[in-house]
Amino acid sequence: MGFIMEFAENLILRLMEDPKERDRQFREHLYTMKDRCSKTKEMWSYPLRPYGFWTFERHNAQIFWDAQISQVPGRRDPYDDLLQDSSDSASTTSK
Repeated sequence: MGFIMEFAENLILRLMEDPKERDRQFREHLYTMKDRCSKTKEMWSYPLRPYGFWTFERHNAQIFWDAQISQVPGRRDPYDDLLQDSSDSASTTSK
């Protein structure tokens, strides 16, 4: 019976990985992820986008096609409201 226990113990020890090697690999992974995160945060902190970033068709197409997005107060042309108000007041005065 001792032979079986000794065999199982040796098998388990061979299958286990070295804790120092595992810790080294984990630290390397952690340091690379931290570097990538800091680089990403730095890129996100830039206030400007490269030239032409917002003029791509994929950005403008969705804004023009989707009525909910295109009529949001920040995106809507303020002169449209003035024109609509003046046309509404003109139509009410002519009645």
